[in-house]
Amino acid sequence: MRNVFAAIALTFFAFLSPAHADDYPSRPITLIVPFPPGGSTDVTARIMAERMGPLLGQPVVVENVGGAGGSLGVGRLAHAVPDGYTIDIGQWDTHVGLIIYNIAFDLQKDFAPIGLMTINPQLLIARKSFPADDLKSLVDWMKAHPGEAKFVNQNASGQIGALLLEKATATQVLLVPYRGASPALTDLMASQVDLAVFQAAVTMPQVRAGTLKALANLSPQRSEAIPDIPTADESGVPGLYMSGWFGLFAPKGTPSDVITKLNIAMVQSLNDPALRGRLNDLGLDIATRDQETPEGLAAFQQAEIAKWWPVIKEAGIRGE
Repeated sequence: MRNVFAAIALTFFAFLSPAHADDYPSRPITLIVPFPPGGSTDVTARIMAERMGPLLGQPVVVENVGGAGGSLGVGRLAHAVPDGYTIDIGQWDTHVGLIIYNIAFDLQKDFAPIGLMTINPQLLIARKSFPADDLKSLVDWMKAHPGEAKFVNQNASGQIGALLLEKATATQVLLVPYRGASPALTDLMASQVDLAVFQAAVTMPQVRAGTLKALANLSPQRSEAIPDIPTADESGVPGLYMSGWFGLFAPKGTPSDVITKLNIAMVQSLNDPALRGRLNDLGLDIATRDQETPEGLAAFQQAEIAKWWPVIKEAGIRGE
């Protein structure tokens, strides 16, 4: 009887022990999207999940956990069991910009990076009927109409985009608050507001259709995915930089061999020409190979935090 109890105890503790690569994964993996369905984060997550599932031998199921600027979804990941069965797709807003909210987790300590997937050009966008067609003419118009340009404020990146534009051009804008990108984009297309900073993945369908205008790519160099859009440097406003990104994260404490297996599936997916084409169509540039590693994403995120947290704190930006 004692041996029976011992066997039961061993089985119980084996069930509680962290997953390891030799038996991982043995059931579906949840990929948290910290935003509602339909946005660029959701679309990218579904593209990756569709390809990573067969490589891992188990479905990767996308679950949208929106609210509070992404903090609800990221908070769920922070408190998930670190066994590799719950991961999230992170980006600037969720793994850097969330510092504007009162969050009950540590963006630097409570997550295990899996790898950086894409660099996402941020575009300065104008309504179709706006009198400026490029960044240079926009600056001229703003100097002639101080404080009149209605600028979308949909999250931390929206506020910082407006702040950077004002500082770089010695102009002023009128911030118009929105609860998310979707209603802001609707009003921008309806000419209720004038300007916004959005990821290319959000606005390129409208830009290609001619319902919005892309004035500049806020990156140091042109994007391979959208090479026709000039940079701010080329448009006479040097140093106006603000890029987005997508990466995968697991909870802190996830076994390293499980992280490795997830990373291999991610990298193999990104090497698929068809998948790369789909991401390029969204205006996303694939990360470099060294950035695709867990160490690469960790270093990249830390550099983003070191760059942007002082800016956020100095400007006094807080989430609503």
